[in-house]
Amino acid sequence: MAKSIKVNQKKRGRPATGRDPVSAVRLSPELTAAVDKWGEDHDATRSEAIRRLVEIGLAAKTKPTKAAPARAARAKELAAGVIDRLTPAAASIEERASRKQRLIKGPEEFREVRADRAKPKEK
Repeated sequence: MAKSIKVNQKKRGRPATGRDPVSAVRLSPELTAAVDKWGEDHDATRSEAIRRLVEIGLAAKTKPTKAAPARAARAKELAAGVIDRLTPAAASIEERASRKQRLIKGPEEFREVRADRAKPKEK
């Protein structure tokens, strides 16, 4: 029996360039120019430059943002007030101040682990 006509037919249209789904992005003219410049510097087309820049952005480790100084001071003030109410009145003033300081700073074991605090300078 002869082969079917459909088996020998070519597909119409432009050949597929890739199998990944297309994602459209709107870029301002300034951002488009910056992406194109980056692509020229790194020998990449606009599409490849966008893909690489997104990968670089996703791989970058970001530092945690620091709270505004006013918010940090207010949080410290509120914490100090709560600690004052919870500390027994029978304790001496020095003992209460020492407890408050330890609670506000946090346990020594965790001070080095906290990401929101600067690392202590080595001497």
